[in-house]
Amino acid sequence: MKYYIFLFFFTIPLLYFSQSNIEVLAFDLDITNGSYELSNFKNLSNNEGYDNQPSFLDDRYILFASTRNGQTDIAKYHLDYDSKTWLNFSEGGEYTPIKIPNKDAVSAVRLDKDGKQRLYAYSLRNGESSELIQDLVVAYYTWFDEYIIVSAVIEGESLNLFVTNLQDGRSRKFKNNVGRSFHRIPNSNLISYISKEDPNQWQIKSLNPTTGETKVIANTIEGIEDICWLNSKTILSGKDHQLYKLTLQKDNNWKQIADLSKNGITKITRLVANNKANKLLIAGELGSSTTTETNAEGTKTEKSESETTTSTNTAETTSVEAIVQKQLNAYNARNIDAFMATYATDVKLYNYPNQLRTDGYEQMRKSYSEWFKNAPDLNAYIKKRIVIGNKVIDEEQVTANGQIFHAVAIYEVENGKIKKVTFIQ
Repeated sequence: MKYYIFLFFFTIPLLYFSQSNIEVLAFDLDITNGSYELSNFKNLSNNEGYDNQPSFLDDRYILFASTRNGQTDIAKYHLDYDSKTWLNFSEGGEYTPIKIPNKDAVSAVRLDKDGKQRLYAYSLRNGESSELIQDLVVAYYTWFDEYIIVSAVIEGESLNLFVTNLQDGRSRKFKNNVGRSFHRIPNSNLISYISKEDPNQWQIKSLNPTTGETKVIANTIEGIEDICWLNSKTILSGKDHQLYKLTLQKDNNWKQIADLSKNGITKITRLVANNKANKLLIAGELGSSTTTETNAEGTKTEKSESETTTSTNTAETTSVEAIVQKQLNAYNARNIDAFMATYATDVKLYNYPNQLRTDGYEQMRKSYSEWFKNAPDLNAYIKKRIVIGNKVIDEEQVTANGQIFHAVAIYEVENGKIKKVTFIQ
């Protein structure tokens, strides 16, 4: 019993997060002549529930853990279109999604409903998952290369550092009492980790996963274990609403570079920069909402009537996407009642541009009832999603009877129901 209580404490602090407003936030970062400027603040998650552990899939896409329908799954956010899709449809909750180097897949820690916690890989093509490490309860991790994983593993009542080689299936323990922040140090063959061997002074250390050699890099900010690297010399970290940097062999101590309270951030937790070090993601706690907003320059302005309308439109966009996502979930569950409940009674389905496929609720229900019955392996995976007004445009990959099909579906929503769908084969 003690083990399971500790496991829950380490990995799924939902009771804590449900009492705060953690969101995934993005900034543009400009570094000129030693000056750090953050601009274009954006709330990417904007979601009730758990949103945390962001990472860059590439220059266009962001991954993070996000709550939907009471479960934490892998969200994929498109920076160019400000749209969010979901990568997986497992029954367990996923945390800490990270791109697997040189593979069309991401990894995540999964906590299944039976209490089993393991590290899984998820295909970016169809969302299918496979277990990566057996017999180790991974809490936090990073990739050294496409075969070697450095992780914090739960043993008893501590987090201990392990290195796992997926090629030979061997895992080796290197250190006791580590933190949750693991990063590949840019332009090196080293991984940084947080050592808590001295409880009075946590340290950032490096590990060579192939030799096991470790070295001290710097002390952390007191009580803080989350960092990220901008380059091989400069580290960022945050405490409360303040952002700090430490340049090795130059700075004697952490230096404050930004006050994010002007963006409503009261506490910085996770943070990560992209490879170009011109974008920064922060998982941060936001203060209570006010009647003011903060623009990109950080000045607060009263909400105008047009800004209020924009907020309303955002809410409408969220509800439009939610009904389309609800029908997708029912489709994958082959639940005809839940599926048809998302459609209007006069719904029409078309093949592009205007070839009518089905006309009305009953005709559609009959067609899809047969489809659900005859395709036991049915699964639709959304590769890309764009939301424009009352329209949701999904690029879909559908598996049925062992075959894979590709299509684009344009859903049009009116009064909370899908009224028209146009398919482009």
